[in-house]
Amino acid sequence: MLAASLALGLFLPSVCCAGILSESDFRQAESLKPLFANLMNDLVETAKRPDVSSGDAGCINEIIRELLQISDELASYDYLITMEKDLTDFGDNNPMRGIVKFAIDNSSSILMSERKRLVQLSDQCAKYPLAQGKTQQAVNIIDRTTGILASIRSRL
Repeated sequence: MLAASLALGLFLPSVCCAGILSESDFRQAESLKPLFANLMNDLVETAKRPDVSSGDAGCINEIIRELLQISDELASYDYLITMEKDLTDFGDNNPMRGIVKFAIDNSSSILMSERKRLVQLSDQCAKYPLAQGKTQQAVNIIDRTTGILASIRSRL
C-alpha cells in the first residue's frame, strides 16, 4: 500500500535524467518523496492506534484511499515521462517536451480535482479534529506538488 502511495513522489523524479528538466526541477520533485512517505506512514499508524476514535479512524482511512487514488491515477502518466529519459537525443526540437507537458498538465488536473475531494472530506470530518488535521496535511502536500508542477511547466 505504501509503495502505491509513493507513485506520485516517484513520478516526478523519473523525469530527472531526460535533459528536458533541470537539476533544480529534479531536486524539487525529489523533495516530495519523503513528504508523501511520511504522510502515508503517519496516516496508517494513526488509523491503527487504539486511542483514536472510530470517527477519526474512518476519516483517516478515507484520506488514505484518496491518496491511493491519486497515486493510481498519476501512475498512467509515469510511463510517458519514464520513456522520455531514454529518448534524449533530439536537440532543441525534442518532441518529448510536448509529452512531458501533457503529463504535467494532466497530473495537475488530477491533483486539483483530488484536492477538492480532500477539502470536502475535511468538511465532512470537521467534528474529528485529528482527522481534520491529517486532511489538511494531505491538502498541503497536494498544494506543494501542484506548485512544483506549475513551476516546472512554466519552463517547458
